[in-house]
Amino acid sequence: MKSIERKNLIYKTGVEYGDYCINHVQGCVHNCQYPCYARCIRRMGQDQWRNPAIVSNAMELAKRELPRLAGKVKNIHMCFTTDPFMVGYPEVADLTLRLISLINDKGIPVTTLTKGVYPARALRHAFPENSYGITIVSLHEEFRKRMEPGAAPIADRLEALKRLHHMGKRTWVSIEPYPTPNIIDQDLRTVLEKVSFVDRIIFGRLNYSALTRAYPLEARFYADAAGRVVRFCKSRRIQCHIKSGTVRGNLQGGSGGAGGRRVRAAL
Repeated sequence: MKSIERKNLIYKTGVEYGDYCINHVQGCVHNCQYPCYARCIRRMGQDQWRNPAIVSNAMELAKRELPRLAGKVKNIHMCFTTDPFMVGYPEVADLTLRLISLINDKGIPVTTLTKGVYPARALRHAFPENSYGITIVSLHEEFRKRMEPGAAPIADRLEALKRLHHMGKRTWVSIEPYPTPNIIDQDLRTVLEKVSFVDRIIFGRLNYSALTRAYPLEARFYADAAGRVVRFCKSRRIQCHIKSGTVRGNLQGGSGGAGGRRVRAAL
């Protein structure tokens, strides 16, 4: 695997549900076709993005930067522009787990999000406030092969997350970017039921897609979907966050009050 060095590693994220973040790999093999926001903001070609490079001095940087952030950090997320458990790259998972141990040793929780599969050794991390997430926007494997061709099969992601849940770990799911019916016609309730064991659900629209913009009922569709997610989470006592911008225009805040704010359903 290629490697690069960086001058900095841990940064304050602008993502609304994040605090600080680490991206210890540049690029990703999952080749998501939504399109991939991370690749767009990095201004890298698809072939270059799909040939990832690991940050070889990530541990050194983390050891240097973590003491400076003492008292400032609520949690550190892995990752927003790459995948911490990238399919086919065990060296990425190894570095991810070493970074988690280092961060936890400083008393800081870590959240992770992947379209890969959590390895069994992830269970060794005993820090109770860590939270492990997967992205799932559909249960249809043919859709996954078309839109996330390099990512892990959906069933494998779910099985690994359930294993973490059964071991008492905090788990969550990102249902983002959720596609409109002209991209795939599916039942959102079925997706929600499949992940009903998790502690938190984040839901968001599919942006940057001409197909989404072409759907004539786009605004109403996302307002209704957000409302269904909020009501489902409340009924199951699951924490819920609807991404800002999912409900737009004069529908903002409609359909269950899902207009771009965190809804704590675990009352």
